[in-house]
Amino acid sequence: MRKTISSGSHLEKPIGFSRACRIGNQISVSGTAPIKNGETVYIDDVYNQTKYCLQLSIGAIEEAGGNINDVIRTRIMLTDISQWEAAAKAHGELFSAIKPACTFVEVSRFIDEQWLVETEIDCVVI
Repeated sequence: MRKTISSGSHLEKPIGFSRACRIGNQISVSGTAPIKNGETVYIDDVYNQTKYCLQLSIGAIEEAGGNINDVIRTRIMLTDISQWEAAAKAHGELFSAIKPACTFVEVSRFIDEQWLVETEIDCVVI
């Protein structure tokens, strides 16, 4: 069985993506940017952008029938790796109890220059 969770973005259809996709006991959450109602939130604030992205992702996981304890891997992509500690603080506030595998990487840019971070999450529902 395949279940997709919408992000509500007008780009879902032309790009062919969903916020999250669940097949069996696995859930993968797409790259999640700090967008609310089509606008970037927390401009120039890596910590709050990261926390917002992760919270959006957790909401999609819950909508797909999982929960935060099912998270096995997170990816934090930053346009400025020197800001990793702010992103790590937000990550730690949400995941310190379950400690999923986690990767921080620097990317050259995102679709919108106001985005400082995007996140991805993978889960196995047990």
